[in-house]
Amino acid sequence: MALSNMLKRSASRFAPLIFSHRHLSHNHHHTSALLSAGNDRALGMSRNLLQRSFPSFLHRYSTRPSSDEALLRVIQSEIKCAEESREEEQAEEVPQGFPFKIEDHEGQQTITLTREYQGETVAVEVHMPDIITGAEDGAGDDDEEGEESANEQPSIPLVIQVSKTSGPILEFNCTAYPDEIEINSLSVKDVDAAENQIPYEGPDFSDLDENLQKAFHKYLEIRGIKPSTTNFLHGYMVDKDSKEYITWLKNLEKFIKD
Repeated sequence: MALSNMLKRSASRFAPLIFSHRHLSHNHHHTSALLSAGNDRALGMSRNLLQRSFPSFLHRYSTRPSSDEALLRVIQSEIKCAEESREEEQAEEVPQGFPFKIEDHEGQQTITLTREYQGETVAVEVHMPDIITGAEDGAGDDDEEGEESANEQPSIPLVIQVSKTSGPILEFNCTAYPDEIEINSLSVKDVDAAENQIPYEGPDFSDLDENLQKAFHKYLEIRGIKPSTTNFLHGYMVDKDSKEYITWLKNLEKFIKD
């Protein structure tokens, strides 16, 4: 009987401890569940915030300004027009018996012609054409209109050098009009002269004796510088100008895109 009473007293003493332990364990699991739910909710909110903010960030920093988009559309439209216009034009073919070798480098605004003639080397630098689209309104009197009409023809600038195996170079600066070549200046250049030297280049070509002027025109003609040559070069350079313009536009387009 005494032993039974002792067991009852011991059981009643440990019962609160067991209940307390179970209560704490229950509270621990409940708290962990609450924390886990809170963390999941916070993570979900962070994801939503990033999803809302990140596209805005990309839109702000990865797209070009609207003004650039407008410029790009204009450039692309101009490329299309230039390509269609060039397709309609027939490219100049090198005529049979053309005496010069043509060196045409893409991206350059000049071409070079070279040939050998009786121990001489003739080199011609051909520049882009000057194309006149029309006279301005209100031009002067008839005499002035006549002079302007002569100057309003399409033309190409030429720099012609004639050299031998040794010695100086003869250089002509010319303007080629349809069926006519005008010599603007003539000079004798010493290839060994120092850069700081200023050589005498002679009088203006138009001031030379008329017979001397005609003789130099003949001098160039027998070396291949004649209207049939320059008329072909005019058409060739017009086509090159169109081609280089399209390339230039495409380089602009690439720059704006990138």
